[in-house]
Amino acid sequence: MVVIYNKKKVIAGVLGVVVLCAGAYFVAKFYQPSQKTDEIYTSAMADFEKGDYQNAYYLFSKISLFSKLKPIAIYHRAECARMLNDDKSEIKQYQLIFNNYPNHPLSFRARYLAGQKLLNDKPHLAKKYFENIIHNAPDTDYAIASEYYLGVILKNKYKKQDLRPHSVNDDIQNCFRHYLKKAPSGKLAMNAVNDWLEISDNISISKDDYLLMAHTCYLFGEYTKAAELLKKTDVNENWTLDVKNSYALKDYQKAKFLTENGLQKRSQYVTDDSVYEAVDIYLKLSNSKIKAIDTLLSLASGKGQDYLLSMKCDNVSSKDKSVCYSYLYLKYPHGRFSAEALSHIFFSKIKSGNYEDAEKIGLDHLKKFPDVNSSPMVMFWLGKLAEKKNDYEEYTNYYRNVIDKFPDSYYAYRSYMHLQRLTNPLITSYINPKPVMYPYSYSKNNIIVKLVELKDYDIVSELSGNDEFVKSWVLYKKGDYPHSMLVAREAMDKLKDKPDKYDLRWRLVYPVIFYDDIIKFAHETGNNPPLMLALTREESYFDPLAQSIAGASGLMQLMPSTASEINSKMKLGMDISQALFNPYLNIKLGNYYYEFLRNNLDGYDISSVAAYNGGIGSIQRWKTSLHYNDTDEFVEQIPYTETKNYVKKVFGTYWNYIRIYNGNN
Repeated sequence: MVVIYNKKKVIAGVLGVVVLCAGAYFVAKFYQPSQKTDEIYTSAMADFEKGDYQNAYYLFSKISLFSKLKPIAIYHRAECARMLNDDKSEIKQYQLIFNNYPNHPLSFRARYLAGQKLLNDKPHLAKKYFENIIHNAPDTDYAIASEYYLGVILKNKYKKQDLRPHSVNDDIQNCFRHYLKKAPSGKLAMNAVNDWLEISDNISISKDDYLLMAHTCYLFGEYTKAAELLKKTDVNENWTLDVKNSYALKDYQKAKFLTENGLQKRSQYVTDDSVYEAVDIYLKLSNSKIKAIDTLLSLASGKGQDYLLSMKCDNVSSKDKSVCYSYLYLKYPHGRFSAEALSHIFFSKIKSGNYEDAEKIGLDHLKKFPDVNSSPMVMFWLGKLAEKKNDYEEYTNYYRNVIDKFPDSYYAYRSYMHLQRLTNPLITSYINPKPVMYPYSYSKNNIIVKLVELKDYDIVSELSGNDEFVKSWVLYKKGDYPHSMLVAREAMDKLKDKPDKYDLRWRLVYPVIFYDDIIKFAHETGNNPPLMLALTREESYFDPLAQSIAGASGLMQLMPSTASEINSKMKLGMDISQALFNPYLNIKLGNYYYEFLRNNLDGYDISSVAAYNGGIGSIQRWKTSLHYNDTDEFVEQIPYTETKNYVKKVFGTYWNYIRIYNGNN
């Protein structure tokens, strides 16, 4: 039998076998089970944390090429090299990332850090990297910082200033100017100021640019330097910054003079917010707030008048408030404080029993100002007016709209109470705490999930871009609870449409911390645990070392004298100097103090919370001097704005804890 071979088929077959064998060898050699990858990565991270950078560098290199963790491992190798002062290896790792993984979120960071390293030795290559970032990622912080470095590269290109062309000087100034405008308090801001001033002898710096530099110096606490730079700026445009800087230098007379003079002659040249800051400083320096407001009102010729008038209205007697706010609203119907003024006029009509006019004003407010701070208050009180008319459908709609549109507000809490026909201000004493988690849902194979499991929090933050909730979560995982909550709260405030109560982002705004101790002493004293949790959050944002200017200390912000009195009365046997900053003991003292207030205020929690801030004597006086029919009217009429807002904050937070962790809506 004769077998005829097809030569091409034979060759193809042989090649196929070779490829299969090579593939099998490659997989056998380089394949790494995910569990093994995780173990190596965890060990590398542990070594890095211990400072064993050499071994961490080696272990990160063992991460499989096929793993999603590989580019991150390369980045960590660069970090190890940096800690070992091995610039060459560090740069090589950065280049591996942006050359092999150009679309990876770490690519721009790697290019930026490589540019920094090459700034002196290879400025042309560094320039190329920075320009690439500015072109391809213009909205990132890396692009802003890259502008500064481009200015440095241009500045260093010519050893002698007099050899530098005018066009280059202009480019250098543009680079520093752009950076300071976008990041006046950025990490490189003072470098930009100093580099700019180094070339000031050979260039013409404008008054606006000197003001820009002075602002940065002020932000960095370089007040003397800021004062020198302010001398080179336009007096019309610098006066509000000069007020703040003079105050920082403790030149109080100058700060007051500049404020008076500025309000009289120069307010049109500066922003509204800067005028308000100058006014606030002036009031701090005055013995009588009312007299100071009147003095500035008599001088103000433009910006600042509405702000001063709003503060005046806030401080006049109850009988004069309506007239004052009416004048403010009529004079500035479209100003920043007009919505608040109209809400006060609205409530004054309710207090006087003129419900028909009140309803008209309230509806006008909601039409003109549907989504401002005073909107939920007006909507809630329109519900109360409808309730007076026994219009079930109308008041139900108002209360539900408050809860739907402003779910985390104090007025959502009050609306819920009215819908449920609850007269006691406490909804429940129970919540079911849940852990703070990564704030977004994700697929099982998401790299974020893996990094969370591996506790590589800094990279999680980097991969998530500028997401403030992720930043908050990373801060929380690091134990920085106050900063975490502040970031999350500001991020939530920016959302026009609030997420539902089950959204994980709410837990970052209202985390449950120190709750075991709070429950223990709340039960021991007969206090409501979620209310004590809310009060603690508002007092200190769960910072055990918090201390106010007045001296209130610890988680529940107790004055030493108050703590000593409670310690003595309740025979707690504490060393107060040690107890105030001890979380466990501070919570115990705070609960016993709250019990004392509650027992002396007939068990009323609204009054007790107000007394925790405003003092028991003030509350007892207000309860006899104010005319009110129910809790809502009492709270709205609390004379101290700080105390009124405090009550709303604490009970708003109490509501949120119950809403988020107990399912109420």
